[in-house]
Amino acid sequence: MTQQLDYALVQDAAARIAGRVRPVAVAPAGPGTWFALEHLQHTGSFKARGARNFLAAHREAGGLPAAGVTIASGGNAGLACAWAARAEGIPATVFLPETAPAVKVKRLASYGAEVRLHGSGYAEAVEACRAHAADSGALLSHAYDHPLVAAGAGTLLDEIRAALPELDAVVVSVGGGGLFAGVAAAARAHGVRVVAVEPENCRSLHAALEADRPVDVAVSSVAADALGASRVSADALAAAKDPGVTPVLVPDEAVVRARLALWEEHRLVVEHAAATAWAAVAGSPGVHGERTAVVLCGANTDPADLS
Repeated sequence: MTQQLDYALVQDAAARIAGRVRPVAVAPAGPGTWFALEHLQHTGSFKARGARNFLAAHREAGGLPAAGVTIASGGNAGLACAWAARAEGIPATVFLPETAPAVKVKRLASYGAEVRLHGSGYAEAVEACRAHAADSGALLSHAYDHPLVAAGAGTLLDEIRAALPELDAVVVSVGGGGLFAGVAAAARAHGVRVVAVEPENCRSLHAALEADRPVDVAVSSVAADALGASRVSADALAAAKDPGVTPVLVPDEAVVRARLALWEEHRLVVEHAAATAWAAVAGSPGVHGERTAVVLCGANTDPADLS
């Protein structure tokens, strides 16, 4: 099922998942800045949107096999896929790196997924997942690099605009680029600027821009469990070339400070991936426009280190 990622595909996704995901809430963060509280989404991250859209679209097309669906993930996409598969009544097999946080592995099991740990990084889990799909006949999903998955994530933008009609800019964390590509497709249609934020040592988007093609990069960051894709999607690279997009790098130290500040100052518990977006804004809210929304993309974390 090959489709082009554009605003029309995002609109189709919005109609398809309406009533199946939680509409995003927004809350003031500081002068000219709001939080988009997507960490309150089903399964604890924005990934629920793409997973519901992906499976619902395949069901509409008669393409959900008895073997179910399989996906490789750093954790959040696997949770969303397992949750969506349960809603569709099909099995899910999720491949994670052996370094995946225990909190995510435990939650996956609670959704009824078969969890397989393979390799030390996301790329190795992907290869094992592909082999399983070929052997079993399971539908192969992707954590971020699929138009239906990215379009589902992109539904966030119009929900934010409904709450903030004069929105100037949206700030998103970037790993493999599914959230960024989907949001950018919708933002471009409305003249909203996008700030795409990566940890300094998980810079697959920046590397792709420098090479003018997606390339493999080494990843090492406190946010690598969610933002540790070694290669960005082609859709994300295309989106990043738009003049309305500003790519930004932040150091891990800023990510850690931002996550702690979100708890201490706002009582928001989020994972490092979500704090990555805030790290680009904290201390200078409103700098990206009169109205800026910062997407807090996930909350699948152990809060023990916040006290």
